Amino acid sequence: MKIAKKIAIVLLVILIGMQFYRPDKNMATGDYVSAFETETQPGPEVQKVLETTCYDCHSDNTVYPWYNNIAPISYWIDGHIEEGKEHLDFSDWANYSAKKKDHKLEELVEEIEEGEMPLKEYTWTHQDARLSEDQRKALMDWATKTRALYQIADQQE
Repeated sequence: MKIAKKIAIVLLVILIGMQFYRPDKNMATGDYVSAFETETQPGPEVQKVLETTCYDCHSDNTVYPWYNNIAPISYWIDGHIEEGKEHLDFSDWANYSAKKKDHKLEELVEEIEEGEMPLKEYTWTHQDARLSEDQRKALMDWATKTRALYQIADQQE
């Protein structure tokens, strides 16, 4: 048996085995972002943008596409979610200090201004996550306004 054929068989066995050992899904029950929304009061337009563009990777509840059931795609998506939550986790908002909340919103504005968020990989398959210029502006204006509240709170701490 040629070496290439042996390698192909081993890779096929690994790929099949991966189908049975997938990462845990990021799916919470209950109102996983209520503390964030209650505190920051996003308007209806911003609320919709957060739901369609941000919460899948930056909260404790992800709405998974059908292809997440196929490894290695499931591992790739899981990596994006874990990294997203390391940078900003709306579900953990109540545990952030005022200074950290201010910083997270500052980063949110920077990422949107630079076109880094939402990720291109995400918008390929989530057409509604492609932000219009008006949506980008509304999100940045809301975040900038909300930051002012945390800057005042930080000065009082």
